[in-house]
Amino acid sequence: MHPEDDAPHRYVPSLSDDEVERIRAWHEQAYASSRARREEVVDYLGLSLVVPSSVQPITPTSHVLGEAVLAESREGDHVLDMGTGCGVNAILAARKGARVVAVDINPEAVEAARRNAERNGVADRIELRLSDVFSSVDESFDLIVFDPPFRWFKPRDMTEAAITDEDYHAMTQFFDEALTHLRAGGRMLIFFGTSGDIGYLKRLMEEGGYSWSEVSRLTGERDGVHVAYSTFRVT
Repeated sequence: MHPEDDAPHRYVPSLSDDEVERIRAWHEQAYASSRARREEVVDYLGLSLVVPSSVQPITPTSHVLGEAVLAESREGDHVLDMGTGCGVNAILAARKGARVVAVDINPEAVEAARRNAERNGVADRIELRLSDVFSSVDESFDLIVFDPPFRWFKPRDMTEAAITDEDYHAMTQFFDEALTHLRAGGRMLIFFGTSGDIGYLKRLMEEGGYSWSEVSRLTGERDGVHVAYSTFRVT
């Protein structure tokens, strides 16, 4: 999403200046790591995934969302995997018997997800699309899964766009439009962490009239600072 394409939006951090600078430093470390990354094959929650260097990798926190997807997905559900990356959560949902639409803004991610769906035997249950948030999505769903970029900085390339969303334009648009894509009784799984502005995420959910509960959580420490990663079940 580009700011000129919709109503004006300006992100105002809910973080202190020190927290902003710490997150910016963490982001630069993550970006440098992504630039050095090569294609890898990963075994994860019973799946075998090929993840190109230009696509968001499986991380030590990924299972916080992945296990929630397995627990929440139901036979016959119509599922949207927003920002599918290598296709991991779409494939997990399809393994549970769901029909899935999986979208990403990165063409290389869409192709990687397509190959991984075939590799894991669920290509017939997943439809892949190139989409900027809901730009290529018209349907409504029983379950929407979203693992948004944690950072709000301007991405320098498509690889960095997997981890940063300038001024949280995409995440803001998502919560503005998600209700129109949820069926009656529908629910969402949203993954986020304190290495982003989690206060802003909660503000978006509150202002959008959503209800949420934390269904999984991983805590730890980084550079002497407490960090937490959570999956929220949102209705």
